[in-house]
Amino acid sequence: MLIKRLEVGPIGSNCYIVAAEKTKEGVIIDPGEEADRILNETKKMGVKVKTIVATHGHLDHVMAVKKVKETLKSDFAIHEGDARGLDKIPMTVLFMFNLSRFDAPSPDRVLKDGDIIEFGDIRLKVLHTPGHSRGGICLQADKVVFTGDTLFNYGIGRTDLPGGNYEELIRSIKTRLLTLPDDTDVYPGHGPETSIGEERRRNPFVGETASRW
Repeated sequence: MLIKRLEVGPIGSNCYIVAAEKTKEGVIIDPGEEADRILNETKKMGVKVKTIVATHGHLDHVMAVKKVKETLKSDFAIHEGDARGLDKIPMTVLFMFNLSRFDAPSPDRVLKDGDIIEFGDIRLKVLHTPGHSRGGICLQADKVVFTGDTLFNYGIGRTDLPGGNYEELIRSIKTRLLTLPDDTDVYPGHGPETSIGEERRRNPFVGETASRW
């Protein structure tokens, strides 16, 4: 599996270009901003993008979807819990990103828990992990999981935005992510990579030492 991480936008969102090594078929996960940079890197890697996937519907993870989708003629997929809110971004949030409007992309595929996204010989399984947003998902294949804003390196996603729920987020992490093998590599929506084992041991919110904080 080929994985290229691009840190995009003013708040450093992680966009991932993921491809099968043999066929170079792939997906783009969370194109939050800097569409031209994402497109140039995709071209440089020689990746044939079948699907653009958003781990959730917040602006810093979907702002470049429309241009990338139209340029590459790829499908766009997002969980049903966030699909309905893409065209209802509050003005206060738009102002935070210096936008007066947002042309929401229309999903070609509405995802549900357990769905599979296939490209080449890779199968990404959709894990519904609400808490940061209603439709937050993680994408898991073998010993890799892309966690969006659900789980970070020694952190978790914020829950004070519309659709957020702290107890639900903690439950999602403990039941859907910390049940994965310790040597599963974690690629989060912000910040550096980590592993399930490391977060199980040391994450101050959900790890073994969490109750001591």
